Amino acid sequence: MKKNGTKMGKIVATGALAISLASGAAGAGALKQGTETKKENMPAGATGKFYCNTKALTTAERARHEALTKKLLAMRKETVEMEKGYEFQYSPADVTVAEVAEWVVAESRCCAFFDFHIDLENAGTLVCLRLTGTEGVKQFIRAEFGVK
Repeated sequence: MKKNGTKMGKIVATGALAISLASGAAGAGALKQGTETKKENMPAGATGKFYCNTKALTTAERARHEALTKKLLAMRKETVEMEKGYEFQYSPADVTVAEVAEWVVAESRCCAFFDFHIDLENAGTLVCLRLTGTEGVKQFIRAEFGVK
């Protein structure tokens, strides 16, 4: 989103814009560390429509996705609450747009209920990943991504 009141360059990719991102998200379950949410083990407040397909990724894909997940969690500079979800902000020196896009492609495969948005803002000095969705997705994001 906006930082310092300006929005310079912008690259947008959404779950609907599957052409550039191969319509995907991967599976270690959104930006969470090591835990997997199965349909029968959902976070409190989540409805039956928010669960991860743990079989969507191969063992190698899952390992890469988990590594990216850990990096995105560790390098997150700021979390901004949105009406329908959250935006995670990164310095491009720490996390590249390509890494965020790779994570989104894998995450969308296991968690198809997310809408994904990637922005490159402030003349390329801010990488943003926005996760949104239907009613109830914010509670799921809070539980799975450690948003307080």
